[in-house]
Amino acid sequence: MHARDLVDFSHEELHAKLAELTEERFRLRFRSATEAIDNPIRFRLLRRDIARIQTILRAKRT
Repeated sequence: MHARDLVDFSHEELHAKLAELTEERFRLRFRSATEAIDNPIRFRLLRRDIARIQTILRAKRT
């Protein structure tokens, strides 16, 4: 997901997307403790997408 795509989202959409990605990260972390993960790079991608959304939310707040 690119930051230029996220800028067009509304405040509520960004919060919903952030909650969705956070939940996905939790589930992936939980599953990785019990079994092997097919795509371990997904951890990095989720972390970066969450950071992008948080950055855009902070920028929109000011």
